[in-house]
Amino acid sequence: MSTRSLENALVVPADEAEVVALAGGSAFRLLADGDATDGALGVNRLSLETGADGARPHYHTRSSEMFYVLDGTASFLLGERLETVDEGGLVVVPPGLPHAFGAAPGATTDLLVVAAPGVERFDYFRRLARIARGEQTFEDLLPEQERYDVHFVDDTLWRSARAR
Repeated sequence: MSTRSLENALVVPADEAEVVALAGGSAFRLLADGDATDGALGVNRLSLETGADGARPHYHTRSSEMFYVLDGTASFLLGERLETVDEGGLVVVPPGLPHAFGAAPGATTDLLVVAAPGVERFDYFRRLARIARGEQTFEDLLPEQERYDVHFVDDTLWRSARAR
């Protein structure tokens, strides 16, 4: 991805953002990684098809994560509660709080996701795409949890809600 720094500002033209395709038409648009922002933040846009999962239950030890619903409706696990958030809604997840997200049942969603401070996670998103295509297994990702600051947890509430 080519970016331009203009007096310490990062500019990512829309047509230069890397698109990482997931299963069923869902996709990440990789906008800014921690290395491009000197660790200030990481930004991606995640478009999810009807009812698609975005992320399994996990938490971050170093980063807060913000989700802004650009379009559609998203489902979130936030600790021990489930929330449904419509277009224009905002969710902020502090470090240490287990969370998961996806398109709400019967809905699509488009999310702007910002993590601060930023961690280099673009390779993590690329690996998720390889897992979705069957080129790698989820277990291949587990040894990298500390590197990407994505620590997976099992959550029966989320599994039950997504199975419906």
